[in-house]
Amino acid sequence: MTVEERIADLESRLAFQDDTLQALNDEVVRQQRDIERLQLLVSALSQRQDELQTQIGSEDEDEVPPHY
Repeated sequence: MTVEERIADLESRLAFQDDTLQALNDEVVRQQRDIERLQLLVSALSQRQDELQTQIGSEDEDEVPPHY
């Protein structure tokens, strides 16, 4: 293998690795956005659950037990 062939092979490999790194980076960025969106949803759902639990708890306190 000549020096020129080796250099061409190395350049080809470098280009492939650059493409692969960019694709991986794009995927990591997409996943980070998904994680942030899901964290916001979980937070909103948790807050809504707490609100509903508070409402249910206050309604139960006002009701007369069925055995009276």
